[in-house]
Amino acid sequence: MGDPLMRVLGRRAVPNPYPEYERIRARGEVSRHPLGLYLTADHAVSRAALCDPRFGVGPATQRGGIDWQVVSGDEGRLVHPLEESLLVLNPPEHTRLRRMASPLFAPYAVRELAPAIEGVVARILDEAERCERFDLVGDFARRVPIQVMCELFGIPHADHTTFVRWGTVLADTLDGIRTFGERRAVRGVLAEMTDFLGALLEKRRREPGDDLLSRLAAAERDGESLDDRTLLALTGTLLIAGFETTVNVIASAAVELMRSPDLRAMLLDDFGDVGEVVEETLRIEPPVQVLLRIAREPVTLGGVDLPADAMLAIAVGGANRDPAVFPEPHRFDLRRPNKRDHLAFSAGGHYCLGAGLARLEAELALRHLFSRMPRLEPAGEPRLRRTRNIRGHVSVPVRAGDRR
Repeated sequence: MGDPLMRVLGRRAVPNPYPEYERIRARGEVSRHPLGLYLTADHAVSRAALCDPRFGVGPATQRGGIDWQVVSGDEGRLVHPLEESLLVLNPPEHTRLRRMASPLFAPYAVRELAPAIEGVVARILDEAERCERFDLVGDFARRVPIQVMCELFGIPHADHTTFVRWGTVLADTLDGIRTFGERRAVRGVLAEMTDFLGALLEKRRREPGDDLLSRLAAAERDGESLDDRTLLALTGTLLIAGFETTVNVIASAAVELMRSPDLRAMLLDDFGDVGEVVEETLRIEPPVQVLLRIAREPVTLGGVDLPADAMLAIAVGGANRDPAVFPEPHRFDLRRPNKRDHLAFSAGGHYCLGAGLARLEAELALRHLFSRMPRLEPAGEPRLRRTRNIRGHVSVPVRAGDRR
């Protein structure tokens, strides 16, 4: 029927959802869909809603195990990191957990990780350089954040491919689960993750080290520590959520640099601009396209009255291209002065805890990739993911090109 919401959130992913967001924005700052959902692609309204404590992330965004449960009692035994952590908690539980974990991701703590991240990137590029052609996603972008997180958690390298599989399966659940086969796949991943992370946590409690999990297990605030289930959910979230964001930003930025000679020349002339490339990529191609919020009480937003329990779909992909805030919004502009006003990492109390780490990983990955392969070029057509809410590339065939 040409419904823009159904085009964006329907069963099939839309290769280019941005015209649909413009159609949603044209209906007003906030509009009501016939199904009862409220929509916005307006930047100011989106930011206001994300920062307004009257909007929460549950219970409407919590599935409670219904979607993936296969065996009775699964939701009590298995931990789903995307459904039991910071992502789905409201204050005061969210505030308590965030305050305990946030010191580990403070700016000074993230800066100290730069040498370790550079070491990971260098090792991966050493392998890629030996190949005539390689997949920018599978052989590089996907490996960087996983290996970084594994080093931070003190996890052996042999487990990296397993984490990639876990991350891919669980990220796809953001689109919903439609078949029993998908349920079984998710249930299998959750069983593996719960067993693996549970055993790792038990080992860290016996033999604590300087890794991130040991520090989370020892973290206390006001004499209170995190229980094992919360720790497992938080650890899984850091592994999965950070993986998805960083992979997609690295790949999307590299694709843009390869198809824009002027942009690539600017970066090669001054790698100090790599942070600007990352920010504009986050604005123009946010990895998460839509965020859901629920009104915890009656709220007036954008001149529209929302009743309590009303669900609001915030089209981040549309808000980041709102022409009222970003002139020529569909143009990749390295010199755009307000590019950091994007909402790719959300805003307010649920602003992404690992945003600083994701930025640093993407910046270092792109800096080293193009300094070692300044003439990196496509070796085939890039392929986008077939998911609706997570936007990024599943494959980008490349070759190093002439290194002179």
